[in-house]
Amino acid sequence: MDLKKFLKHFKPAILPMIFVVILLVIQAYCDLSLPAYMSNIVNVGIQQAGIDCVTPEKAPKEEMEKIKLFMSKEEGDFVSSCYKSDTYKDKDIVVLKDNLSEKDSDRLAKTLEKPMLITYMLEKSQNGEIEDDSVSGEIDMGEFNKIMEQGVMDMTPENQGKFMYLTRNKDSETDLFQILPLFSEDTRSEITDLMNKQLEGFDKLGDDTVKQVVVQYTKDLMEEAGVDTGNIVLSYLFYAGLTMLGYAGAISLCMAIISLLSSIVGARFSKDIRSHAYSQIIQFSATEQGKFSNASLITRCTNDIQQIQMVLIMMMRMIIYAPILGIGALFKVTEMGAGMVWIIALVVGIILALVIILMTVAMPKFTILQKLVDRLNLVSREIISGIPVIRAFSREEYELDRFDTANKNLTKTNLFVNRVMAFMMPFMMFVMNGASVLIVWVGSNEIDAGGMQVGDIMAFIQYTMQIIMAFLMICMASIMLPRAFVSAKRLGEIYDTEISIKNPENPEKFNENEKGVVEFDNVTFAYPGANEAVLKDISFTARPGKTTAIIGSTGSGKSTLVNLIPRFYDVTEGCIKVDGQDIKSVTLEDLRGKIGYVPQKGVLFSGTIKSNIAFADENMPMEKVIRAAEIAQAKDFIEEKPKKYDTKISQGGTNVSGGQRQRLSIARAIANEPEILIFDDSFSALDFKTDVAVRKALSENTKDSAVIIVAQRISTVINADQILVLDGGELVGKGTHKELMENCDVYRDIAESQLSKEELQ
Repeated sequence: MDLKKFLKHFKPAILPMIFVVILLVIQAYCDLSLPAYMSNIVNVGIQQAGIDCVTPEKAPKEEMEKIKLFMSKEEGDFVSSCYKSDTYKDKDIVVLKDNLSEKDSDRLAKTLEKPMLITYMLEKSQNGEIEDDSVSGEIDMGEFNKIMEQGVMDMTPENQGKFMYLTRNKDSETDLFQILPLFSEDTRSEITDLMNKQLEGFDKLGDDTVKQVVVQYTKDLMEEAGVDTGNIVLSYLFYAGLTMLGYAGAISLCMAIISLLSSIVGARFSKDIRSHAYSQIIQFSATEQGKFSNASLITRCTNDIQQIQMVLIMMMRMIIYAPILGIGALFKVTEMGAGMVWIIALVVGIILALVIILMTVAMPKFTILQKLVDRLNLVSREIISGIPVIRAFSREEYELDRFDTANKNLTKTNLFVNRVMAFMMPFMMFVMNGASVLIVWVGSNEIDAGGMQVGDIMAFIQYTMQIIMAFLMICMASIMLPRAFVSAKRLGEIYDTEISIKNPENPEKFNENEKGVVEFDNVTFAYPGANEAVLKDISFTARPGKTTAIIGSTGSGKSTLVNLIPRFYDVTEGCIKVDGQDIKSVTLEDLRGKIGYVPQKGVLFSGTIKSNIAFADENMPMEKVIRAAEIAQAKDFIEEKPKKYDTKISQGGTNVSGGQRQRLSIARAIANEPEILIFDDSFSALDFKTDVAVRKALSENTKDSAVIIVAQRISTVINADQILVLDGGELVGKGTHKELMENCDVYRDIAESQLSKEELQ
């Protein structure tokens, strides 16, 4: 199959598809952003009271001084430079400056985080509010006392006095934060290092968990400095929710536009390949058409194209989107660094194994499925079109069994495929739910160890579901793709069929000096693949104003001979000339424009009587239509109908009799006033009286046309100007009735078998 023939139909869809890809990227970005916002709502909005940074906007000055105790002088000076002094309810507070750069803000947060954690833990421990030793630890009093003793010795005399007063005051407990400022910076640094070691859980906690602990302290500081933290929570949740709503709206808008564009592109692509297929079929000669059944061609141009259209739409909606979403979600979970990526790898491996198994089992059935659809259409078409014959021979039961067999075979294959695919969805849901349970189980241990937060687990589950959904979409596509590939292959068989009868590369024009002259020059013809020629060395000339009749026994090649003139087949040897020009050297349109052809079986099209007679030219004047009907002896029965020439004709002309259908076919051939009129046993459906009347009218009104008649009845050809007698594909007699009766035994035998001696004379 030549893919170029398919791909050329994609050219008009390139820009819409690029736009669709852009929209899919936007949709994926919005989809991938929602879990992060949901995680932030839980982690920051709920657990951290909407405070996203450890840096307090406002704080009591006294508390900030405590925090600075666990910093170096340089760090303390930097923190002081970021705040300005203020008061709240007669209490000294500090307020964060508005003009801080992003770099300074990040540095401030990192500088404050560790000292704030130590301060917060010590305050809680000192107040007896922390009982979990895994977090706070127990201070090594021997080491601590050693540092304190050395620190006291290094104090100034004034500070030593203050230290002695604070530690010997029996009225209250010693406040660690009162005595720490008395020590030198080096001593405080040693105490800070010792406290860091004693906070056993500090180094093991994840950054988000540490931040969550410190933010609680930030909240307390801000509340003491007069900040309404409740309003911060509501504001954070409102804006986060509003942002998520905006992303959801963007996703809906993208999906709507993508659905619209994909439907338009799919419909137009189907229209193009259907038009291409039909234009190819229209050019088929009888040789090419014999390679396909009518039912198969109909199935290929309807059901097969529909399969391709569905996959194209699915590709634009899902197949392109799935890898974008899956890869994006994979990057997101990798960035989270949660240590649970192995769960996704496990789930993806299971899904891939399932897809491979399903495709191995189901793939061969898709090829069989389309052939079974062909078979069912063929049987249905034969039964419906042959109902009168079936009833006449009482074969209803047999035909019902034949249809039932084709129907059951198709149903059986469909059920097998659907059962295999039905197994996939429950298994996928099991995998998805199993993955969620596994993530919660592993994630709960991570939360307990301080490596993750609740919101992170929720986001991880969402990203995992997005990855699984991406694979699920690919799985659904993998179901449709094989069937579409089979359909594309079947359509490709139509496209790849070489047209044997086509226009010449450099067509010539007809000789205007000769009109209506048909000349056979030593014509021999054999059907493709046949071992024997059907026609052998045929030579004759049909001239305008003359009637050439062809007669012979059944199978002698009469219809084949006239089918060579409009190039339904091409001659094997010799040549046929029309108006002095080899018919292979002119275009098919020019050649067939000179010919009026009436087949053995009258074929009418759905429409009206007028549209059928004026089939060659829809703008044909009514006078020509009426004149053609009159010559074909169809005017009388047309005039009897209530709507006359506007009477509706059903498909195939089933609402008129066989004789009426044949007369309308004759009128259709005459109406365009062709130079050559070919009647392929077209008078067999007419009664003797009508036959005579039609031939008489033809002789009177077609004096400028060459008339070629194929007939079985001697009465039809007896008055012809030239009669050709065929026997076994050979021309055994040529002449008038009288001449042939004298010198052609074959003609004489046919004539005597049909007419009495008196009638012949």
